[in-house]
Amino acid sequence: MNLSDVTKLYDFTGRTVAITGATGVLCSSMAVTLNACGANVVLVVRNKDKGDQLAARLPDPGRALVTVSDALDRASLERAAATVVERFGQVDGLINGAGGNQPQATTRQDQSFFELTPQGLRNVLDLNWTGTVLPCQAFGKQMVERGEGVILNISSMAALRPLTRVVGYSAAKAGISNFTTWLAVHMAQEYSPRIRVNAIAPGFFLTEQNRAMLTDVSTGQLTARGQSILGHTPMKRFGDPEELIGAVLWLLSPASAFVTGIVVPVDGGFSAFAGV
Repeated sequence: MNLSDVTKLYDFTGRTVAITGATGVLCSSMAVTLNACGANVVLVVRNKDKGDQLAARLPDPGRALVTVSDALDRASLERAAATVVERFGQVDGLINGAGGNQPQATTRQDQSFFELTPQGLRNVLDLNWTGTVLPCQAFGKQMVERGEGVILNISSMAALRPLTRVVGYSAAKAGISNFTTWLAVHMAQEYSPRIRVNAIAPGFFLTEQNRAMLTDVSTGQLTARGQSILGHTPMKRFGDPEELIGAVLWLLSPASAFVTGIVVPVDGGFSAFAGV
């Protein structure tokens, strides 16, 4: 590979990447960067107004498409995939960003493990795990027809180091890591070795979902949980959403053409820390 080829590795001009959960803090940063690198960005969202607002913030809104779809509704995802092909001709990449935690699947002082309900646990498992599998089916089928494509799932530190209290979320994210490796082998063996499936496992980034858990919203100081997390993070800080971009671009680009079935931690060393 010569130098001119290397400089083109992160040029996504003419390539189309769909992102579920696109309006979240982490995925919106990915959308902005991919669009700046030339990609057609498909924002797969449940709330059209939020999708339109994000599309307007992109460097080139003309290469954006907002599709209203539910990550738990396969029919709506298939319609979205068909719309993408109609507009841009193909689906080159998929980022599965839909997910999150809910209080009903979390233990706390007023809700013990024995009080967690099947429905509460099921909601979080569905939102994260099923909400990753179904987009892989809808958009992955388009990749199979072309014989190439890249799927990037979002795992978590909770998959590697089960975190106290978040029982449903930890189990769901562990399932995503397992599914990532399974689907990578399945796609390569059954359909095409040019269909790759990987995941990133973000460490701790301040988002709208976890800000109140990690910081005191009135003072801005760390909560006890926030202090504990940074005490187990060798880099001693939370991540910035833009610090996920390097891994995302690498895994979506030809630079990682021989990489499939891995989960990449982006965590400031949290997963490497033994505590001694």
